Amino acid sequence: MIGTVESRTAELSDYELVEAIHRLKKERNAIILAHYYQQPEIQELADFVGDSLGLAQAADKTGAQTILFAGVHFMAETAKILNPKRTVLLPDLNAGCSLADSAPPEKFRAFLDQHPDHVVVSYINCSAEVKAMSDIICTSSNAVRVVNSIPADRKVIFAPDKHLGAYVQRMTGRELVLWDGVCEVHVDISLDKMKFLLGKHPDAKLVAHPECPPHILAEADHVGSTTSLLDFVQRDPGTTFIVATEGGILHKMRAAVPGKNLIAAPANAENSCACAECPYMKMNTLQKVHDALLNSTPEIVLEEQVRARAEIALRRMMQLG
Repeated sequence: MIGTVESRTAELSDYELVEAIHRLKKERNAIILAHYYQQPEIQELADFVGDSLGLAQAADKTGAQTILFAGVHFMAETAKILNPKRTVLLPDLNAGCSLADSAPPEKFRAFLDQHPDHVVVSYINCSAEVKAMSDIICTSSNAVRVVNSIPADRKVIFAPDKHLGAYVQRMTGRELVLWDGVCEVHVDISLDKMKFLLGKHPDAKLVAHPECPPHILAEADHVGSTTSLLDFVQRDPGTTFIVATEGGILHKMRAAVPGKNLIAAPANAENSCACAECPYMKMNTLQKVHDALLNSTPEIVLEEQVRARAEIALRRMMQLG
């Protein structure tokens, strides 16, 4: 029966899918959370759109019985860590993260064993297992605050993003032991193409996510999380901005500042002027959102021992704000 329903709904228009999703949300007592990097039609459909910190806070506050997370796997895991008794759905279980994948739990455990007596700060872009091995989690919004909260005489490991870690080192003056991980999207932003754009638009300001390599951040007028970048283009008097992060953020930016010129920083691909784009974020579709709500699957399931340890590290972050 389910197969018959799925084959029939696969022929629905986007408008009909959206209407069906709204009905299913009511029937399932569900909320849809979406990251800024999702497709515009999913952002428009979501109950809340935000960065990793905002999404974690929204997941923690919801009273809905079902949380559908339009994002990537570690984000849905975070929602489950905070909501063990609720159903958490991810439209496509293959929507992973290159940065999270760069820190396999068994290798991370071995790394920690080589650095005893360190406070372990892990960026939220990591697996539940890595969170469970961490003392406190951070996001790009609060990484500096989290590290500054640790006594100056304590040694600190920062994982998995080495570029965010290097940025936090510069901002805090702390020496951190960095895990060697990167986000494939942010490291693929082309410095040469970006400088060409800056030459073409001499009045433009560059805003960049701290997952970008140092040579990109060195050119930036403002560095911050996706929410911070969105806030900056709204409050800054400038009229042209080059945006060095995943291109999905431009949807909300253009809605917020329709009179300003927003240009995506281009990727390195030889034959492309396109923005940097996360293939995992774009795996979610309206059809998959619909089918996940319809069938209550794919569901995020975590081993309780891992979930509980990971929650301790997450709660420490959220207490800092």
